Amino acid sequence: HVQLVESGGGSVQTGGSLALSCVAAKLTYSSNCMGWFRQAPGKEREGVAAILLRGDDTAYADAVKGRFTISRDNAKHAVYLQMNNLKPEDTARYYCASLRATRWRDCASYLGYNYGGQGTQVTVS
Repeated sequence: HVQLVESGGGSVQTGGSLALSCVAAKLTYSSNCMGWFRQAPGKEREGVAAILLRGDDTAYADAVKGRFTISRDNAKHAVYLQMNNLKPEDTARYYCASLRATRWRDCASYLGYNYGGQGTQVTVS
């Protein structure tokens, strides 16, 4: 089981930026996708972005396209989420998660991911 530690959240004003980080304490190569998810109070958890650990494929939820960028550094066992032009509706607790998938479309579906961290809070006002 991959342990994940998220960081980088905080409180910003509308239009501001934050950079989230996720470090895998124990990275196993059985996980080939990483994703960022978020959950706002009273709402279901939703997928925000996904990335292949080997390759160039990325996916974004429509609500964040053009504003968020997911990236990775395999040498550091880390995945990042750069969030620009933040809006109040981006307020949520953000989690990273891993998935062992056989197809990219499974990664991009945001289904079946394994969560291993406490998340990091993002508040936009």
